[in-house]
Amino acid sequence: MARARSPEMIRASIEETRHELAFSVNDLRSKVAEITNWRGQLIKNRKQALIGAAVAGFVIGGGVAAGISIITRRR
Repeated sequence: MARARSPEMIRASIEETRHELAFSVNDLRSKVAEITNWRGQLIKNRKQALIGAAVAGFVIGGGVAAGISIITRRR
């Protein structure tokens, strides 16, 4: 059977839950702000970002060059 709780116990439990929820929301808010800070992530990973951009440019440039060579051969 469920143990009967007094109104004071229920109020105390609600207040404790409110404090825990407020802490959890603030913690989540700070974590989301940190994760979504793309400028900060870019600064931390500058070398990897530059390498990725160079590779992407090389691949895209190669694809454009291949496409142009295919188009010019057909004429």
